[in-house]
Amino acid sequence: MPEEIEVLLHVANLLPDRLGPVEHVLTLVIRVEKNARPEQTDALEAAAAAVLAILADDRSTGEGEWAAAMAAWQDHRIRKVVRRARGAEWARTDALPNLTVTCGTAEVRVFPPVPLDAVPKDLAKLQVTGTDFDQPTAPAVPHPGVPVLWINPALNMSSGKTMAQVGHGAHLTWLALTPLHRKEWATAAFPLAVRRTNPAHWSQLLQTALPVVQDAGFTEIEPGSRTVIADHPQLRR
Repeated sequence: MPEEIEVLLHVANLLPDRLGPVEHVLTLVIRVEKNARPEQTDALEAAAAAVLAILADDRSTGEGEWAAAMAAWQDHRIRKVVRRARGAEWARTDALPNLTVTCGTAEVRVFPPVPLDAVPKDLAKLQVTGTDFDQPTAPAVPHPGVPVLWINPALNMSSGKTMAQVGHGAHLTWLALTPLHRKEWATAAFPLAVRRTNPAHWSQLLQTALPVVQDAGFTEIEPGSRTVIADHPQLRR
């Protein structure tokens, strides 16, 4: 498979009203060791939490060292690419600027956005395809009041693709919240849950004003597919 096609496999996009001059990409890397693979739900929740962590980081705003890159990224299609690494590959990625988030069995690193043609070599060479995880037991029912990213039950997406989609769901939630509610969520270390819902509940969610992720449809699913609905209690008020 050509590399330029592989790079799009786990990409989700958000489109601002006006496009900036240079398209950037934010990379998420999940640790996948031969004998220690993460569980599906942990991987999804770690991806969502990692996106929130970099959005909330002081370096991403104001005069922070990542602020210009974050602004340029969000002025264009907001691309997120999920890759995987193990062993020495994983260790090398820590030499780059990043934040590492752990959720249960999953470790995810998020890296500040860079132009599409300037992805660091130690990230660009990591595999994108074949990122699928198991869920040995059904995840628990989310605690009342915890924000939930609901996945469309009608779509069949790989784990990597779904990680990008829930990352977008977390991003949309962040953008929709007030500064006060963002701060409260960050102070609490971003409690959240990711769950696949049932068709009846999905239909009900679509009738609300909650943020909905629509995928560009480069791979795996049709363009415009609604993949994730972001259900934060503060967005229901």
